Amino acid sequence: MKKLELHWKILIGMFLGIVVGLIASALEMNQFVQDWIKPFGTIFINLLKLIAIPLIIASLIKGVSDLKDISKLSKMGGRTLGIYLGTTLLAVILGLFIVNTVRPGVTVTEETRQELLEGYSSEATDKINIATAEKDQGPLRALEDLVPDNIFSAAGDNRNMLQVIFFVLFFGIGLILIAPEKAKPVKDFIDGLNEVILKMIDVIMLGAPYGVFALLAALIVESPSWSLFQALLWYSVCVLAGLAILILVVYPTLARMITGMKYKKFFGGIGPAQLVAFSTSSSAATLPVTMERVSEHMGVDEEVSSFVLPIGATVNMDGTSLYQGVAAVFIAQAFGIDLTLGDQLSIVLTATLASIGSAAVPSAGMIMLVIVLGAIGVPEAGLALIFAVDRPLDMVRTITNVTGDATVSLIVAKSMGLLGEPHERKLTDHYQGSEV
Repeated sequence: MKKLELHWKILIGMFLGIVVGLIASALEMNQFVQDWIKPFGTIFINLLKLIAIPLIIASLIKGVSDLKDISKLSKMGGRTLGIYLGTTLLAVILGLFIVNTVRPGVTVTEETRQELLEGYSSEATDKINIATAEKDQGPLRALEDLVPDNIFSAAGDNRNMLQVIFFVLFFGIGLILIAPEKAKPVKDFIDGLNEVILKMIDVIMLGAPYGVFALLAALIVESPSWSLFQALLWYSVCVLAGLAILILVVYPTLARMITGMKYKKFFGGIGPAQLVAFSTSSSAATLPVTMERVSEHMGVDEEVSSFVLPIGATVNMDGTSLYQGVAAVFIAQAFGIDLTLGDQLSIVLTATLASIGSAAVPSAGMIMLVIVLGAIGVPEAGLALIFAVDRPLDMVRTITNVTGDATVSLIVAKSMGLLGEPHERKLTDHYQGSEV
């Protein structure tokens, strides 16, 4: 009997989760799903988040120290950030083109607008308050926040991933600068720690189909009414169309043109990470899977993947930036506000910078959207108009973010001469070949 690969198992888990969620909703067993099924999905996400910070620390220190040359680190860092910035700008511009062409906001009636504003006003207010606190801080606060005053405190919260990355890069540079014989014991320990963490990821992924099943079942029973989804159909179509173009056209085309990787091999490599991203809505939670897939199945050297992907999970939010552009214009259209060319350019700049500051956690882009709306003079209360469909769109946005990270790692690896053939570990083979 032919055994199923991991991505097929996850797809089966997603399908069964949706079916169970729909049946539970029809039988009014929502509470049963929340009490007895959802916790297993939460455990799966927690396991991925649990391993994210240790993975960044071990893999990034290993990657930086293996470079043995600060100039090489500088070259890799410059290329990584430059490509990330380029793909983010492209995503925002694509989103603005689609939303200005389709104009979904003009289809929202006054009755629907009031229903959405009243139904989601409290959630919108919470996000606005958080964003207002962010805006009230000084212009250099982001730079100030980059440097932690306590690495253990920073490592205790996945939202502080940039602070952890700063410390790890600093530590790795220190390893490069000291004598090799003194650095060797530390490097040996980090190498061993990295292997242990990678093996832990393999074990966690054995439960991926079951975690995804639980997450999707819970999402279905917790979703708002279909009537609200219908009211926001065209807005959702605009966002999904833009994200689909990035995922299915832009990224694989870039990979093919620059690295020669074929379409099938590209999605065969990153597919399981995309499915985990869809179910968790978190780039940080998906990071361990993304790193495993890129290194073991797409041929990217660990020197590159351990550097590019953790940074990408924090600063490369192509899906988020596209969504912010579409959402800002949609809300403006719904309120009857005409945006000038200057306003549109302001969206491009603000959405790009805001996406870089978005935490790699579910719905973080919603908070950053408040800043984008404020920059163009659109009422922040309009945030309530898109809350009903934010979670399912957030799931696809996360797929986009993860796919973009993988694409950039391929490009950087190719430019550094560090892109080779995939090599898989034994346990990876085991969980791909084990029966459902």
